[in-house]
Amino acid sequence: MNNLDEIVQAIDARLESKNAVREEALALSRRVVQHASHAIRAVHRREFEEAQAILQEMQPIIDEMHRRTHEQPDIYFTGYVQDAQKEYVEAHLTKAIVQNQPLPTPEELEVEDASYLNGLGEAASELRRYVLDLIRHDEMGEAERLLEAMEEVYSQLITVDFPHAITGNIRRTSDMLRGVLERTRGDVTVVMKQRELQRALERFEQRIR
Repeated sequence: MNNLDEIVQAIDARLESKNAVREEALALSRRVVQHASHAIRAVHRREFEEAQAILQEMQPIIDEMHRRTHEQPDIYFTGYVQDAQKEYVEAHLTKAIVQNQPLPTPEELEVEDASYLNGLGEAASELRRYVLDLIRHDEMGEAERLLEAMEEVYSQLITVDFPHAITGNIRRTSDMLRGVLERTRGDVTVVMKQRELQRALERFEQRIR
């Protein structure tokens, strides 16, 4: 027992170092989430150059978060690193889908597969807001394109059938997307039928003049 004090002191030093990594990773993850929110907001304002600039600012932050947690897997997999990755993916994919560009891959973004899939699902849900703006601006062709993108994402996500521990509970993300998709499809359908009825009335009025 004469070495107990030495053992506890060594453990305490290691835990103190681990906690320092945890605090830094948590702060970095919050910065990633904040930047992702700003990038998505810029996309909704159609300020795509601004969104791209913010995405580029995020890269060194997420790289540093990964570097700091690389040798601390118990810190890396606590959840907030994956949440930051998910938000990072959501911002990238929202911009890519809206601009009709190829989607960056998990390898290109350097994120976990589960984080990518959940970010993809949330990006598709985020498109609802953009679709509603398009409807208000009478851009129905583009609204239909994004609705189709939402449907394609959903149809792909529901094929991923692995335990929640592996997928980060992608089923929950898919279920949420399904609800958003159904509401958005309903909104687009109602507006298209209204436009069709309006055109029919206009043709009828022209015939009876």
